[in-house]
Amino acid sequence: MNQTTDIKGVSHCSVFDFKQSWYELLTEDEKLLMDEHSVSINFKKGETVCKLGAFASQIYFLEEGLVKIYLEERNKNLILTLSTKNNLLGLSSIFDGSSKLPYTVTTYTDSRIRMIDINIFRQLLKQNSNFAFRIINLLNESTTQIYGRFFSLTQKQLHGRLADILLCLSNRIFKSKSFELPLSRADLGDLTGMSTESVIRMMKEFKDDGLIGMHCKNIELLDVSRLERISEFG
Repeated sequence: MNQTTDIKGVSHCSVFDFKQSWYELLTEDEKLLMDEHSVSINFKKGETVCKLGAFASQIYFLEEGLVKIYLEERNKNLILTLSTKNNLLGLSSIFDGSSKLPYTVTTYTDSRIRMIDINIFRQLLKQNSNFAFRIINLLNESTTQIYGRFFSLTQKQLHGRLADILLCLSNRIFKSKSFELPLSRADLGDLTGMSTESVIRMMKEFKDDGLIGMHCKNIELLDVSRLERISEFG
């Protein structure tokens, strides 16, 4: 699967979809314990799942939907990543001394999220080494991706950042060159470190240059190879 990387192979994509299975590593008794201490809840588009600074009492498993994970500031948000279905959220809160959520999670689409008691999750980490090792891998993958994201935000020009996110959405969420964009222009600005006005201007430039086609919220990548070059060279 194509994704935007630098010369060392670090992903700059904003979407986290490291779907390596973890549940299958639990024993039948451990699965039963987790199931007994979790509940699945439906969220509508735009609802907040959890809030920065809140007490971390659960791990979140995204069963269906698309969410954004971000830091909130008074006038500007920083989106750390987007997450698709079959991914765990809130893993940064599982270790001792981490009692508060370090970010906010909000839905982009109607979503279903299973909330797992964090103490049960910690218990399973301590008693099942294979499960614990898989979760460490997930955390490492997430950290590496965020490193790549910040490289893109701090080292690439505006064109490279926008190309990054368009390729990321195409390759890792919709898996199609044509898709309906669930993000607003303001959200794209939060993802790329640009103002909303700059996003609108860049999108128009990409359209005028024949890189993308746009109709309302529908986007089509018309020249993927050129977008990849723009992403690579920033």
